[in-house]
Amino acid sequence: GESKMGELPLDINIQEPRWDQSTFLGRARHFFTVTDPRNLLLSGAQLEASRNIVQNYRAGVVTPGLTEDQLWRAKYVYDSAFHPDTGEKVVLIGRMSAQVPMNMTITGCMLTFYRKTPTVVFWQWVNQSFNAVVNYSNRSGDAPITVGQLGTAYVSATTGAVATALGLKSLTEHLPPLVGRFVPFAAVAAANCINIPLMRQRELQVGIPVTDETGQRLGHSVTAAKQGIFQVVISRICMAIPAMAIPPVIMDSLEKKDFLKRRPWLGAPLQVGLVGFCLVFATPLCCALFPQRSSIHVSRLEPELKAQIHEQNPSIEVVYYNKGL
Repeated sequence: GESKMGELPLDINIQEPRWDQSTFLGRARHFFTVTDPRNLLLSGAQLEASRNIVQNYRAGVVTPGLTEDQLWRAKYVYDSAFHPDTGEKVVLIGRMSAQVPMNMTITGCMLTFYRKTPTVVFWQWVNQSFNAVVNYSNRSGDAPITVGQLGTAYVSATTGAVATALGLKSLTEHLPPLVGRFVPFAAVAAANCINIPLMRQRELQVGIPVTDETGQRLGHSVTAAKQGIFQVVISRICMAIPAMAIPPVIMDSLEKKDFLKRRPWLGAPLQVGLVGFCLVFATPLCCALFPQRSSIHVSRLEPELKAQIHEQNPSIEVVYYNKGL
């Protein structure tokens, strides 16, 4: 606790999230705070102020009159705008807080303009361009990815998404109209399956660090990388489900009503609004599905690493790794 008179103690760990990350609820509260779109409205001066509070606190200097709530608020504002490894300010649309507004606009348009080939291609391309910016802005400093690899991932994911969208569009043309509305979702899912593994190909080549319970590094594992990347692909696809599955059903029945038939221009804004409503909840809740720190049984690791760990410490049965987002 904190005394009324004295200043804040220096032992609050602001490197870690505020809430217990071993519980779903703690992770959900953390990601609701991280993805809060209101952080985009903060001015440069407010971001600087938060950065100063955080950096001073880490250096052992408490800003006079600071409360614990203000310290945590500063931490989350700082994390929302600055890259954790480089400390540089992240481009506005690459920030976690931009995920909901950007995705709601792009997904809303994908779901609205799914009938004509040029608009399908355009919106799938816009979506993958946005993904590339986010991936570039949030790339980890540990395994630097080259611009060439980023380019390959971008082109492949865009091609995969467009091919899936157009292929399924032609396949579903003689099926009920509601089926056609789910084509954009399939395209986004396919793109995620291509994009994320390509973006993180270095981890698939050299592995990711695995640690014991205390955080001591035990080596690098490709098996852990595969498991982590698979979990990320799943949670990204789940993130898209509410936004891409609920609005189409609602819109399908609404578009049959006179109200919308007389005002066709209302389709896109309505769709964007519905998608936004779904995303505000789906994004943080799906980020919270799996803990950031995942675990894997030693028996499932590569033979060499398994032998190495067994030699170092035969009592270790489970190792941990950071799965990324």
